[in-house]
Amino acid sequence: MVHIFAPFGRDAQSIATVLNASGLRTTIQDSLSRLADALDDDVGAVVMTEEAVAKGAGALLEPLARQPSWSDIPFILLRSPRSKKRPLADPDLQLAINTIELDRPLGRSSLLSSVLSALRARDKQFLVRDQMRALADSRAALERSDAELRLVADAMPVLIAFIDRDLQYRFANKAYESWFERPVSEVIGKRVPEVFGEDVWATRRPMIERAMAGEHVVFEVNWPFSDGRRRDSEIRYSPRFNAAGEPDGFHVFVTDITASKLALETSQQHAQDLEAMVAERTAELERQMAAREASEAALRQSQKMDAIGQLTGGIAHDFNNMLTGILSSLDIVRMRLEMGRMDGLERFLDAATASSQRAAALTQRLLAFSRRQSLDSRTVDLNELVGSTQHLLRSTLGETIRIRTALSDTPLRANLDSNQFESALLNLAINARDAMPDGGELILRTSQVHVAEHQILAVPAGEYAVVAVSDSGTGMPPEVVERIFEPFFTTKPIGKGTGLGMSMIYGFMQQSGGHITVDSTPGQGTTVSLYMPVVHDAATDEEVPAVQPVSLGAGQSILVVEDDEQVRMLVTVVLEDLGYTAEVVEDADGAIPILASSKKIDLLITDVGLPGLNGRQLAEIARQSRPTLPVLFMTGYAEKAQERSAFLDNGMAMIAKPFLLDAFSEAVRSAMAASRP
Repeated sequence: MVHIFAPFGRDAQSIATVLNASGLRTTIQDSLSRLADALDDDVGAVVMTEEAVAKGAGALLEPLARQPSWSDIPFILLRSPRSKKRPLADPDLQLAINTIELDRPLGRSSLLSSVLSALRARDKQFLVRDQMRALADSRAALERSDAELRLVADAMPVLIAFIDRDLQYRFANKAYESWFERPVSEVIGKRVPEVFGEDVWATRRPMIERAMAGEHVVFEVNWPFSDGRRRDSEIRYSPRFNAAGEPDGFHVFVTDITASKLALETSQQHAQDLEAMVAERTAELERQMAAREASEAALRQSQKMDAIGQLTGGIAHDFNNMLTGILSSLDIVRMRLEMGRMDGLERFLDAATASSQRAAALTQRLLAFSRRQSLDSRTVDLNELVGSTQHLLRSTLGETIRIRTALSDTPLRANLDSNQFESALLNLAINARDAMPDGGELILRTSQVHVAEHQILAVPAGEYAVVAVSDSGTGMPPEVVERIFEPFFTTKPIGKGTGLGMSMIYGFMQQSGGHITVDSTPGQGTTVSLYMPVVHDAATDEEVPAVQPVSLGAGQSILVVEDDEQVRMLVTVVLEDLGYTAEVVEDADGAIPILASSKKIDLLITDVGLPGLNGRQLAEIARQSRPTLPVLFMTGYAEKAQERSAFLDNGMAMIAKPFLLDAFSEAVRSAMAASRP
């Protein structure tokens, strides 16, 4: 703010017009007393004419004298050249003010330049004012901080001090009075040896030297009270570093840890007592655990025997029924042959054959449940496989069941035995039919899903092709779902189911590397989902071209290796009836000399599960001297033959026991035909 005091004529208005045009703020004062009242710390400059102070300016002297040390308000005095030869009417004013004299008349630019110069000088004074105020505030804040620090330090039951490089105390809190029994004033300014004494200084000196070298030091000492009472202390030396990064002293923090030491010693004694109690209790628990483990082992053995009893009971029940059909039918046939009656024999033979096939099916289900059946796995398209089963399902389920499919838009490929998979779907469809006695809807869905970690409890993380079979039937409660895969467990009436269907499907899925889940709600139906790892390779296994049987049985030589006497007899009869020459041995030891000889052998038929060397090992030995010899394996169960694709080499085939003689003869013809050039 620029104050203007020019009481005569239009001088004040002219000056204000020039300054305002340049963006400066101005105030015109109409009297010397008003100007004096306006002289405060915010005044930028004063422009006045010589005539305004011609009669004296005593009113300005007092406010100018009250200016702070940093302030010197600039006055721009406009004088005529002639009047400059005589002093102002008030000589004290000449000494009291910071005057810039300008000759009149003067141009606009000269006036403006002088005022701006005065304002710049005044701005520097304001800057000094601000710096002085900031310094004063900092000093006040520092004093308050020091007071607060002193208050906090004095209130703490901890020795707090600062010692400089000359080992002099520069700070110490009031705790020193109670610990050293002397006023703090007698500590500050003293050196460490003077405060502690030479004996204590000798023990503390190595730690202090480490702190002076810039190391944080922590140690514990026994520092008893003057009356001899125990006092344990923790002492910390924390070095302080200057701007150059060098230690210029260290802080001292001493804490009374007597209570914690006593508590620690007490807890250690308690711990020792507790360890003795724990050792005694542990010995007792070990005795109890040994007894409990023995009881649990007995319980597990009992549960295992119950499970085996349930399994064997179910097998015995079904096999006794089947054996009854076989033995009774054969007895009737034998009796009628002895009587010379030939009529109606076919009916009893058919009954025996049917019972035998049921027994074979039961054995196959047991192998599937135990994941020991022989699988012929290939890469198949599940959409095509599911679609091809619809005709079979419609003919099996009847007209009251509506069958609907929802197939994936993209091909779904998995590696599995298609025949066994179709059998699994048929079993699920029959179960669904039984759950819908009044009719309903069966839905077959295929999809590809990504299962995240822990998303489905029974299915590990991965990419799966899923076939879901859903029905709208009665559903099952949770306690039934939990037991659904148990062998011989069934909710169907007696004679309506063996209880091996779901366990067979479970075993097949496990053996194929897949998984199965069941979601069922009473009254809302059931969904069984079959999860199989996705095969991403677009190429599927090529179908083996069908071999056209040729007329054989012209005395070709076949070596048969079978350890079961009855099977050897039946196989020999069949081969001889077909026109082959059969040589039969019971194990690999009898077969190896024949294979090593020069005798012509057109086909090797061997059981897989032989005593000693198994059938697969025998075939490898035979191929060493007869690399093109065709081999037909017979197997009822062989753990290593579960996956046919990995078990068989070129020129090898397999037939599962029990088999019908027609199937056996066809397998022999196919093997012989496949070996012909």
